[in-house]
This record gives sequence, structure tokens and C-alpha cells, in this order.
Amino acid sequence: MKNTSLVSLRLQQQQISRHDLTRPEQLVEYMVAMQAQEYAMAKWAIGLRLPKCTDAVVEKAFNDGKILRTHLLRPTWHFVAPADIRWLLMLTAPRVKIVNGFTYRQQQMDAALFRKSHAVIEKALEGGKFLTRRDLQEALKKKKIIADGVKLSALMMEAELDGLICSGPRQGKQFTYALLEERVPPVRRPDRKDALAMFGLRYFSTRGPASVQDFAYWSGLTLKDAKDAAGSLPSAFIKEKIDGIEYIIDPGHSPAKLTGTASFLMPVYDEFGMSYKNRSAILNPAIGSNEYLTFNNLFVIRGQIAGGWRREEQGKEMKVETSPFIKLNAQQSKELTKAVVQFRKFSGKGEK
Repeated sequence: MKNTSLVSLRLQQQQISRHDLTRPEQLVEYMVAMQAQEYAMAKWAIGLRLPKCTDAVVEKAFNDGKILRTHLLRPTWHFVAPADIRWLLMLTAPRVKIVNGFTYRQQQMDAALFRKSHAVIEKALEGGKFLTRRDLQEALKKKKIIADGVKLSALMMEAELDGLICSGPRQGKQFTYALLEERVPPVRRPDRKDALAMFGLRYFSTRGPASVQDFAYWSGLTLKDAKDAAGSLPSAFIKEKIDGIEYIIDPGHSPAKLTGTASFLMPVYDEFGMSYKNRSAILNPAIGSNEYLTFNNLFVIRGQIAGGWRREEQGKEMKVETSPFIKLNAQQSKELTKAVVQFRKFSGKGEK
């Protein structure tokens, strides 16, 4: 297998060049988790994979609680399905807490403080309330817990990791929190062994071809856990070495020719890049590596990074600027124009 075949399969598995789903909540559940600290771009990451979807549709699914946003896998926000949030926290929260340990010590935060802050947050939110971070900051302050900046963020993240809180609907542009037990009906949670096996199956089914190291990087699990999860995959999964790296491949699909469907405006932190420790397959060898760092967003032509893009909104108008890293031919330019139109349609800003 060559890199082009690897990229082709990933584009299919990630629902970028193949579209089997229609609703945001279906897509998020299929993808297991999607990095989402840049909220607007995280919504576009969903829209990219659902051609008829719009920003407003994703926003509604989020506000209705069909999609949740919380900290798991790594110390950053992810979109996650309600049915998956508890077992994903069981597997990944302990590892995130280890990473957060330095911040906790630096801010002089300990278990006693977390117990006290959790109790305040729970009391403030109970009864189906949705409160902003500032609201909860004031509730903490009334109980002599003074926190802002890094410390407040750490208190809120710990409450998320402990499964106390998750996202509520937005109030205007402000995010709110809700009690997880009130926001998400109880569901049967698998034991750790079964959860680990399911985690591996869903990762390699949606991100493959991928290596065990890719899975460990993306999930935040230890390499041992990642190997155990990979070892529990159905026997139909195959292994193949590409450039000396062993990849696990779901045999359900065959590589397809890279066409215009493999050209798109890639959101910052998109799973097409973030799902893998080794991203060499999508890097164009004709481009110097430093150029990748000059843009928040990158555009992809036929499965490889080819330039940067940005949007600028002025009232109801939106301007999309693209900056190729390489000289585009006529066909590539046409595909880039089509990709911009696709993003405009999603954003509700027309096709100009």
C-alpha cells in the first residue's frame, strides 16, 4: 500500500470523501470524539462530513444536548455523544488528571479543594439549571473559593473529568454547564475491559489505516492499553507495513482514486490531522514545514495540505481568503473554489 491509498482510506473512513450519515449527532457518535476547543471550527468539522448540514443545524443539536462538549481523551474539549461520555471518561479521565497534575500543584489545588468546589457547583446547578462559568465563579466566591484564569479552568475541568458536569445549551455566545446526571439519562456502562475493546474497534473503524502509536496519541491511553485494545480487534482486521510503520486496516473498504471530494477547507484541529501521531501522509513534500505554522487553518487538495485559509466576518458578510503554498493548476484551483463554496453554504453566507 502507498501513501495515496492510505490517505484515500482515511478520507472514506472519516466520512470526508464518503458520506453515510445525515445528522450531527450520528456523525459525532460515529467518530467517537471530535476535538472541539475552537467551537466554530469544530462545528465546521461536522459540516465537512455532512454535505447538507448547516452551522445552525449543528448549533441546535448542541443546544438540544444531542452533542456534548467536555474535556476527555487529552486535556482539551471534545464533542462526544451522550451515550459515550461516561465510559470515555472512565477510560481517559485518569490520564488527563496526570497531565494536569503540574497545574494542580502550581495552583495549590488538592483533593479537599476539589471536593468543596464540586459540592458548590453541584448545588448551584441542581434542578436542571444551566449556568455560565462566570455564574459558577460567583457561586464559588460566595463559599470563599476564589478562582479565576487558570485556577478556575482547572476547577471546571476537574468537575468535567469526574463526570459531575458537562455542556449545557449556549446563552447567546456564552457556554453553559449542566449536571451530567441531569443532562444525560443513565445508560449501562461497560466494564473497563469491554470499554477498551470497543474504543479500539471504533477508532480503527473510523480512522484507519492507523498505527497503535496513533491510537495511543489520539486517545491519551498508555501504549499498553492501546496495544491491548488493538489486540482485541476482530480477526478480519489486517496489518500492513508502510514505510516501516505497521498499520491496522479495516477491510471493509478499498482505496479509491483521489478526486475532488478529497479537496476541502480543513478546520483547525480537525480529526483528519489530529487523529494521528504520524501525519506525514498528508504533508506535501514540496512545501517547507515552517509554512504549515503560518496559518490557523489549512486547505487540502486531493488529500494533501496545499495552503492556508482564513475567514473574516463583517456583519452579515464573510470573506474567505486562501493562500496556496504551491502553484495550483486549473483543476486544483477549481476544486479549491468549490471547497470555499461548500464552507459558505455551511456557514449560511451564500456562495460568493
